[in-house]
Amino acid sequence: MNGSVVRRGVPVAAAVLVVITLGVGLVMALGRPAGLAPDHPAGGGVSGATITAVSPERAVQILPAGTAAINPTTPIVVRAVLGTLQSVTVVNAASGTLVRGERSQDRTTWTSTEPLGYGSSYRIDATAMGGNGAPVQRTETLTTLSPTAQACPSLIPASGQSEVGVGQPIVVRFDTAVTDRAAAEKALAVTANPQQPGSWFWMSNTEVHYRPRIYWQPGSTVTVNARLYGVDLGDGVYGQTDRTETFRVHDAWIAKADGATKTMQIFDNGQLVKTMPISLGSPGYPTHNGPHVISDKQPSIIMDSCTYGVCKGQPGYYRERVDLDERISSDGEFVHSAPWSVGQQGDSNVSHGCVNLSPANAQWFYDHFGLGDVVEITNSGGRPLPVWDTYGDWTLAWPQWQAGSALN
Repeated sequence: MNGSVVRRGVPVAAAVLVVITLGVGLVMALGRPAGLAPDHPAGGGVSGATITAVSPERAVQILPAGTAAINPTTPIVVRAVLGTLQSVTVVNAASGTLVRGERSQDRTTWTSTEPLGYGSSYRIDATAMGGNGAPVQRTETLTTLSPTAQACPSLIPASGQSEVGVGQPIVVRFDTAVTDRAAAEKALAVTANPQQPGSWFWMSNTEVHYRPRIYWQPGSTVTVNARLYGVDLGDGVYGQTDRTETFRVHDAWIAKADGATKTMQIFDNGQLVKTMPISLGSPGYPTHNGPHVISDKQPSIIMDSCTYGVCKGQPGYYRERVDLDERISSDGEFVHSAPWSVGQQGDSNVSHGCVNLSPANAQWFYDHFGLGDVVEITNSGGRPLPVWDTYGDWTLAWPQWQAGSALN
């Protein structure tokens, strides 16, 4: 064969250099170009074929790099260093579930588009194509971190509670204690339309509330995003999932109950629409002073004094069915129908801490007031409603409330 030599029965092109580039590529030199020094001294015969292969690790880049377990929210990125990507598959090694991803327009980069799972292994298979169409393949395995525990958040207003009153706080409750409150708070975002200044307040390591500086503006739309999945909440606890809820704030229904006048004025968006005679808690069981927010309403419940320590056989014990009930504190305070105290309503305070109304007024109140609406109580002779008592959020002045944030 003209211009060729044969070594061990294999023809080798003496003056041809073939370069295959895959990523940074595979370079194979067969013989040598004219003018280059031989690989061996003269007289040693014709040089054999020399092969230099660039590793797949250099041809195809996979991020994050290294062997450390990664956060499951960290995207997996596969990149062809010089060539283009032909295919990329990322699979959960245990379940076989494919991880979704997107390839860049120039086909050089693939990026995962969904979070991974905790404590899982993922096999990555990537094939890159060079300019001459020759493939190079790379396979790697990544693992994700395993939390000591996972904290699941629940939200109030809950899913399906589409409308609330102007006093409704946002509540996030965790089923596992959060020790890094700042990390958790940074993952919580509230968007209000129209915009209103607001802040978080930690009631405990498992509960944090959000409220605006003053009551929500009627007609506001509010969205809370709890982007907690993958967030390190301290002591090996990570967020279990993300949660999002949107609610609307309806008209401003505010009831002002005055223990001095024994009346309750009802305001709709600032306009007085009704005045009712009431009876608040007696001197022995005074109603808490301050703003209360309705957290529950039931057409009928059994009220049992034993729930707050006055049990059967003790003075003041009662257990009876009560109608048209709207809870305003976890301490057993309700606005409800009280036909037995109609004679005292407007004259004296005789209840066990509730706001007593006549059956007709209780029905009107029940028909117009609901979750998140406000009952402001003054001159009751009682202490202020504690901030931690269900929705005692409005008891605190704005600077005090802001001080309850882990970011202030």
